[in-house]
Amino acid sequence: MRTTSEKLVASVTQRIPKRFGFDPRADIQVLTPMNRGGLGTQALNLALQQRLNPDAQPRLQRFGTTYAPGDKVIQRVNNYDKEVFNGDIGQITRIDAEAGLVVVEIDGRAVEYEASALDELGLAYAISIHKAQGSEYPVVVIPLAMQHYALLELNLLYTGVTRRRQLVVLIVEAKALRIAVGRQQATRRITRLAQRLGGLG
Repeated sequence: MRTTSEKLVASVTQRIPKRFGFDPRADIQVLTPMNRGGLGTQALNLALQQRLNPDAQPRLQRFGTTYAPGDKVIQRVNNYDKEVFNGDIGQITRIDAEAGLVVVEIDGRAVEYEASALDELGLAYAISIHKAQGSEYPVVVIPLAMQHYALLELNLLYTGVTRRRQLVVLIVEAKALRIAVGRQQATRRITRLAQRLGGLG
């Protein structure tokens, strides 16, 4: 029996592109409640990078992350000099390993990073739901599992689900989904999300 992580990787890399024609890097955004753990951003980014961009060269490792041309990346802080901001997502188009230079295309514009500034970037195949607030993506894939227990609540799920423009896919443990739908710790919203998800609340 496949794990939730294995199901998610298969959905992003195979099932959704094959069935709906979406590009797994450009169109599909994984949103997860946490950064750590097997279904956190760190583990999912490594798994998706290995499947979606395994052989690109040259590779450059900085601050614990390996980058390669074609990788999907996110700007983690505001940089007014470069005119890029926290949450901006782009794709690495070129790496000059000798010069320690990385070029990222963000909103159709080439942005250069010296290797010493790569702590401003992170892989973006999977990002946190919190980081996605205010953004939209063609397809959103959300894992929910009991390892997310402390963060399972309706408002977080609502935020994740409403980031999608065309398609949302939930890959869940049933108990985790029931907890999320039934727990409302933040300001109450009238969304009817529980009814839309099949009355699990």
